[in-house]
Amino acid sequence: MEVRWSIFLIILGTSLVTFLPRVLPLLILNRLQLPDWGIRWLNYVPIAVMAALVGQELFLEDGSLAPFPANLEVIAAIPTFLMAILSRSLLGTVLVGIVSIMVLRMFV
Repeated sequence: MEVRWSIFLIILGTSLVTFLPRVLPLLILNRLQLPDWGIRWLNYVPIAVMAALVGQELFLEDGSLAPFPANLEVIAAIPTFLMAILSRSLLGTVLVGIVSIMVLRMFV
């Protein structure tokens, strides 16, 4: 098998570009003592990122706001969110979401 050096260098470059932004903050923040307000603020970052991803997927269709009655994902999200709040089970939440969207797509 022949190795193309240009492809190898592209793979090496992209791995560095994705690796460095993830590792450098960890190395720098590991040596610093963050104040309590900074740690509390960082606790909200995963929730905000997840809300942005889910919100964009639920409410946008082809870059514009999707109409509610035709948006099956929003309707399927209601029992999914209820399951997540009531059970705090990741597996149960995923299963309810999959079954909800499957049933809605089958019958609507």
